[in-house]
Amino acid sequence: MAIKVPSRQIEQFRRSAPKFQQILRSAKNRDVNESDTVTIIGDILEEVFGFDKYTEITREYVVRGTHCDLATLVDGRLAYLVEVKAVGIALKDSHLRQAVDYGAKEGLRWVVLTNGIEWRIRGISWEDRLTHEEVCRFNFLEINPRNPSDQELLYLLCRRGVAKDLIGACSEHRQACNRFVIAALLQHDE
Repeated sequence: MAIKVPSRQIEQFRRSAPKFQQILRSAKNRDVNESDTVTIIGDILEEVFGFDKYTEITREYVVRGTHCDLATLVDGRLAYLVEVKAVGIALKDSHLRQAVDYGAKEGLRWVVLTNGIEWRIRGISWEDRLTHEEVCRFNFLEINPRNPSDQELLYLLCRRGVAKDLIGACSEHRQACNRFVIAALLQHDE
């Protein structure tokens, strides 16, 4: 799926992504804790993804008596939650369940699980039962801010991209291009 990333946003990626790649490498080498990783992710949300840190990023967002590390808002509405683990911790299924649980309790379509280096975007749906599936994932240290496909991945989480529901468009495209869907269509008589 081709996403038109505005040139101003591309320039922001080119300026800020390398800075945070260096910060994340250093943080991993120093084995920083989860709290410090949350601080770095908050800065990434601001400087890379374009959220205003005073009005559009909330730390320790309360979800029915527990706290999710970060929440993003667009036009006063909750856009997605970000569950953060320490930069040196490998992301596990239990972390994913925790993030999805937070999103489901808030009635959100999207949640993000990250340790700063690995980013996983999950879509949540409630048709017959609660289900979730991966929309995309990327390694922030491997992102090349000059590569158009990497720019598209980053733009999904940007304030402007969220306002345009690009995560939803990406999810729909991914589902439509699923090999099982295509195989079923090819085998159907019509």
